[in-house]
Amino acid sequence: MTHPGSVDPNPASIGRVPAPPFVKLPDPRRLFEARSERLEFLAQANELAPYLRFIAGIAAAQSAIQDNLPEPQLPFTDALDRARKFAMPPLDRNRVDMDDVVCTTLGRLFDAVVSLAKPNEAQAALARVKAAPAEEMRVMMRSVLTDSIPADAIAEHVYVAAGLQVHFARLAARLDKDKLTRITDGVCPCCGGAPTSSLVVGWMEAEGTRYCSCSLCGTLWNVVRVKCVLCSSGKGIGYQEIEGGAGTIKAECCDTCRSYVKILYQQKDMTLDPVADDIASLGLDILLKDGEYRRGSFNPFLLGI
Repeated sequence: MTHPGSVDPNPASIGRVPAPPFVKLPDPRRLFEARSERLEFLAQANELAPYLRFIAGIAAAQSAIQDNLPEPQLPFTDALDRARKFAMPPLDRNRVDMDDVVCTTLGRLFDAVVSLAKPNEAQAALARVKAAPAEEMRVMMRSVLTDSIPADAIAEHVYVAAGLQVHFARLAARLDKDKLTRITDGVCPCCGGAPTSSLVVGWMEAEGTRYCSCSLCGTLWNVVRVKCVLCSSGKGIGYQEIEGGAGTIKAECCDTCRSYVKILYQQKDMTLDPVADDIASLGLDILLKDGEYRRGSFNPFLLGI
């Protein structure tokens, strides 16, 4: 019997669990603001406190410089449609150049971090970056965007990477999430970036779902759990963590590709950040460094480990 104003239930929908969203696009300002707050908190009881506070200052600058930045321009509609058709990232790293938006973003970031407490070597590296001619800056940008930063110039490239993170987060935030398509498990569907880590989230619409976090634009994309995010194998997946830890950060190790990517259980601690907690859990990387698994994720603030 139907009562006035009632809605007849659709039997097909009874018991159906809503599918978690494929992606969560970044909120550029809040992304870096929250990261800075998390880094400052982690610095209170961590042997890496000076470095954590330095990266916290960079993250705070990444948030603050966004006031009145010129609007970044997305690719034309036909390029976005072509990327979707052929399962390619819509933000093409190969087309990024020293336009007004990129130059302004990088320049503001470099200026904003001058006053941060840092070692003399880091201050000298910043001075070199600020004085770099356009062609040299293009080379550094290309190194960051291809995840091929030279070992003898890591400090300089950290600043460039921080500026490009802001630029790409602002671009990704302007995409239509419903028009993004999966590339492969370990590739960001927005910019093609590698994951920094993955998160098991506690969102209402995605409780217990795993998302990878892009090392460049900050986009989160869904990847099935108990599966290597790098080679997509579901065989020989194991987990390692530091004994006596809180159980919120583990290394997901794959026997197929012999790699690991950290997995953060955000459903247990909502303050976990894919970049901040990756840095603060460096001890886990050191534990695994001489073992059988190589680090397979990318974090510009953990280069050289």
